[in-house]
Formats: sequence, C-alpha cells, structure tokens
Amino acid sequence: MVSTASGTRRRARAAAGARAAAGTRAAAGTSAPRAPRADARRNRERVLEAAIAAFAAEGLSVPIHEIARRAGVGTGTVSRHFPTKEALYIAIVRDRIERVVERGRARTASEDPGTAFFEFFETTVDEFAANLGLADALAGAGFDMHAVASGAKHDVIGILGDLLTRAQKAGAVRKGIEVDDIKALMVACCRGPQSADARARRRMVEVISQGLRTETRRPTRS
Repeated sequence: MVSTASGTRRRARAAAGARAAAGTRAAAGTSAPRAPRADARRNRERVLEAAIAAFAAEGLSVPIHEIARRAGVGTGTVSRHFPTKEALYIAIVRDRIERVVERGRARTASEDPGTAFFEFFETTVDEFAANLGLADALAGAGFDMHAVASGAKHDVIGILGDLLTRAQKAGAVRKGIEVDDIKALMVACCRGPQSADARARRRMVEVISQGLRTETRRPTRS
C-alpha cells in the first residue's frame, strides 16, 4: 500500500516537471527575436556603403557579386540582408527620394507657381545627374520606380505633377504639357552625354525651360 502511494507521488512529480518544461519551451518560442549580431550589422553596413558608391557612380547595372566583392563579403551575405537587387536599391534610395519630395512639397505653397516648378525641375535634374542610380530609376532602366514611389513620402512624379498643374493654372507653363513629358525631359538631362558637364546640363535645362514657358512668360532678349 505504501509502495503504491509512493509510486503515485513520483508519477505526479514527474508529470508536474514535464508540464513546467513544456511551459518553459513555449515561453522561449514566443519571446522576442534576438537583435542581429554585431558582425551581421557591420556586414549590412558594408554592403550598403559599397552599393551606394557603386550605384551612384555606375548606375543600376552593377551586379550583386561585384557589390559583394567591394564590400568584402560573399554574395550569400548580401542576399541574406537584401533578397533581391531591387530590395537593396530601395533601402538605399528611399531617403534620397524622400528629400526630393520634401523639397517639392515645400514649393507647392509658393506664391509663384512658375518659379516653384522651374526651380524644382532644375534642382532635381542636378541631383539625379550626380547619382546615376537615381537617374536610372527615374528612367525605369532595370528598376521599377513605382516600387519606391509607392507612398506619399516618395512620390516624386506625383509632386512633379502637382507643381506642373499649378504652374499651368498660373499661366507660367504651356497647356498640353503632361507630367510624363516632363519626366522624359528630366531623364534626357540626367542621362544624356551632357549630364556629367554641369555647364552643358545647365544650358540644356535653360533651353527646355524656355520651350515650356508660355509666350508671355518667356524672358525678352535685349
């Protein structure tokens, strides 16, 4: 009788221990994921630095294995942080696109819509010409610009369209010009043979601006 009671108590203690262990495992399974290790963070930063420099200087045609080589890591390391080349580019370009959009949005409040439009056109051309990756994205060369411009903070084309509409309503830009026309003209300035020459690029922007203005807003020659 004593032996039976003792056995019962042992089985009860074993069952309680099993339940406690199961509870511990369940709690561990629902805990917050661990932060990336220091070496993983460093590798990610090296990949970003290499990609920023490569895309800016050479455009989006730079292959992933070349970015990995410049970062001093393997292609597998790049893929773990950025599964696709587009994911890597989005991580790089969004903050730059956001700054461009912020400048454009600030100009939508200008009392001179014509000046606001032409200044935004010129400064955006200069910024994109200095970064071939941005110019490629604007042109849609190997990259879907809409993947970046999916939200209001990154909608460059939307802001450009708003500024164009305001300038047309103010009589500063010819009617019939559409935002796709402006985008194509910007691409020509950013990616053409004159894009690396600031003086030649500025001359091209002036010629385009002259053609976009209405007759009454064109500067008179002395």
